[in-house]
Amino acid sequence: MDTRLFHVEIGEVAEAAKTITETDLALFAAISGDFGPLHTNEHYARTTRFGRRVAHGGLTMALLSTTAAAMSARARARGFRGTPISLGYDRIRFVHPVFIGDTLTARYVIEALDAAKGRSMATVEVRNQECRLCVVGQHVMKWTAE
Repeated sequence: MDTRLFHVEIGEVAEAAKTITETDLALFAAISGDFGPLHTNEHYARTTRFGRRVAHGGLTMALLSTTAAAMSARARARGFRGTPISLGYDRIRFVHPVFIGDTLTARYVIEALDAAKGRSMATVEVRNQECRLCVVGQHVMKWTAE
């Protein structure tokens, strides 16, 4: 596959922002089954080094799905006629806690296009309202032809 057929370019960026709410933590706990007290019990969380409840790492990371989907939608709008499929996230690190009320910005940057494998590689990150890095990693997308 010629990399021009991806309809995205190296260096291209997609971003999405969201403020984390109490409801987000409750819904994510229900969906994931992770009712750990650091996420769900304010009294317990106050006794930890964080001093308050921390959002689930998976919830924080989920914002990256929004940016990957935005990049896929952009490629389709430009003429990509296949199906972009996430192959997964690599080397994900949770480097700073996320709290209720934090406004997060997820950022997705295309770093490489591999025509032979029909894949793109992206650097992904989530930062809070203070620009502190909360999550960092890489994403691999498979661009299937139709």
